[in-house]
Amino acid sequence: MEITRGSQGSTKKPKEFSDVWNYFTKKGIGEDGVQRAECKGCKKEYRSGGKQYGTSSLRRHLEKCKMIKFYDVGQMVVDHEGKVRSRKVDQKVVRDLLAAAIIRHDLPFSFVEYDGIRKRVKYINPDVVCISRNTLVSKEKLKQVLASIQNRICLTSDVWTACTTEGYICLTGHFVDENWKLNSKILSFAHMPPPHSGVELAAKLFEFLKEWGIEKKVFYLTLDNASSNDNMQDILKEQLSLHNSLLCDGEFFHIRCSAHILNLIVQEGLKVATAALNKIRESVKYVKGSESRMKKFEECVVAVGGIDTSISLRLDVSTRWNSTYLMLESAIKYKKAFASLQLNDRNYKYCPSSEEWLRGEKICEFLDHFMIPPILISGSSYPTSNMYFMQVWKIEVLLKENMFNEDVVVGDMCKRMKEKFDKYWSQYSTVLAFGAILDPRIKLSMLSYFYSKVESDHLKCQEKMSLVKRKLYKLFEQYTSVAETSSQAQSPSTILPQMNNEGGFKRKGKRIFDEIKEYESQTITNAGKSHLDLYLEEPKLEFAYYEDLDVLGYWMSHKHRYPTLAVMACDVLAIPITTVASESAFSIGARVLTKYRSRTLPENVQALICTRNWLHGYVNGNLLTNYLFVLTYLIYWNFDFQLFFSLNVDNEDGVGMKTTLSCEGSNILEVVDEANERANEMA
Repeated sequence: MEITRGSQGSTKKPKEFSDVWNYFTKKGIGEDGVQRAECKGCKKEYRSGGKQYGTSSLRRHLEKCKMIKFYDVGQMVVDHEGKVRSRKVDQKVVRDLLAAAIIRHDLPFSFVEYDGIRKRVKYINPDVVCISRNTLVSKEKLKQVLASIQNRICLTSDVWTACTTEGYICLTGHFVDENWKLNSKILSFAHMPPPHSGVELAAKLFEFLKEWGIEKKVFYLTLDNASSNDNMQDILKEQLSLHNSLLCDGEFFHIRCSAHILNLIVQEGLKVATAALNKIRESVKYVKGSESRMKKFEECVVAVGGIDTSISLRLDVSTRWNSTYLMLESAIKYKKAFASLQLNDRNYKYCPSSEEWLRGEKICEFLDHFMIPPILISGSSYPTSNMYFMQVWKIEVLLKENMFNEDVVVGDMCKRMKEKFDKYWSQYSTVLAFGAILDPRIKLSMLSYFYSKVESDHLKCQEKMSLVKRKLYKLFEQYTSVAETSSQAQSPSTILPQMNNEGGFKRKGKRIFDEIKEYESQTITNAGKSHLDLYLEEPKLEFAYYEDLDVLGYWMSHKHRYPTLAVMACDVLAIPITTVASESAFSIGARVLTKYRSRTLPENVQALICTRNWLHGYVNGNLLTNYLFVLTYLIYWNFDFQLFFSLNVDNEDGVGMKTTLSCEGSNILEVVDEANERANEMA
């Protein structure tokens, strides 16, 4: 049978050779008589077919169409879970990841514009759109957290001069969040132009508080002893009082930095032992003055023998008592080597006598009692106000016991230090006593014992106790008043009966429990006892069984029993007793603003420092935990140092950490090593 080509029964379509038809669908002839094709991705129609149009326009569209990549097998990849997914890149995620990397690793903003970085990114995925250095970070999330918590916020603030000679002011907020965890967040790290007077500082801080919307939630402000800060807190207190923002009319508002006060107290005592200290200081300075002297001293150490060389010589900064202690601690180990050096080096004329070495040993032993663990004052691990009271009490006991020491110099030291102690800590800053009382292991009974140890006069001891108790109840009444006002504002005008669909038995059972609750509440009311009364009447917890008690955890578990008192306890326990948090921010700022990055705008400096703190806090893994510990250690010891950190991380555990510090007149690396060892032990 003969078949004729082109007959009416033939339906075979011509074969399409172009690959563009994998992404387009033929739609037939349009009204204009031209063939049409629809993109499978964006659904746009284009003219196609014939010599006039062909497939060139379709191919040009493929290069621009973004939707078509979802349908291109060549644009699919297999992820780590073995699933096929699109290679399409979310540009917002790319920008967020780059911003997070810059903040976390202190990279320059121009990092995203490096040619090498851009080429690498384009090679990995050509779809990534390279961004410029302009990146914005929002702080709305933290503002929402501060607005949602019912607790008040404690503040620390300090002023810093950068290497660019520009002034910066830091404001740090300390609060207990809804999970009953203590938080420290840098709220502002802003440029502070001169003058740095009390008026200007108060205006700046008030501006920060209004910006964050927390001007009505301030509880305590911790500052160092600068005279401008005294003036500033007076002005700021007046401003906040005008808005009825402070409790008890601002009676509990300001506390001095305890680390600075401790430095003032000990420095006063060291003035009476200048002769022996100067000889030891000059001896260390002489040996560390040149490499040849160090070599000769090492020969003397070997010749004498039996010397513990685990700690090398340390030179102090004369205005920092803690560095003086570290110098004495190291120099005393080498006293025989110094005597040998005197015989072998005629230029060495500062060797202390046996009596002076003995005096140095006694001073070192005495100062050892003042070495408060840095982890206690860091304010980042647990509330410090409850524990710090006992540290201050211990110092006063020590001073009283040694005022009539057999060594005249030590006795004179204690007398001078006791005078300075009474000037700043005569009342132990009442808020520290509040923190101790709200520790269920201490309460009023232990507080009374502490006072009796330092006050021989029973009447004066009772007066102190009465003063603290009266102020504690005054503060509690203020919290109770605020809680009642808040509950009245939030309660509905009518209370609808709650319906229960689970049967009558449960409704009756619920009413029985309600009766029990009402009876207990009525019994307490009739007895005229507040929740504070009930808490104080309960037996205290024994230290022997609760030495590692998480005080905030205790109040979290008792928040339903003592709702108002628990809120007050959180606020009191969260009070920072030092300005370490703000000073830590300045140390981080010294890494952001360096002589190589001195043109960074103040607003960008603030964005980097604040955002890093909001995202990662002060610690980030073992490496930064050790870094913060070292930093806290150095700040607490008040070293006059310039930070120049170089963190080389070989793995997640921080192996390969290298910390370089430049310190005036002191081999600070040894202190860093010691602090690192302590951090590793406590990790």
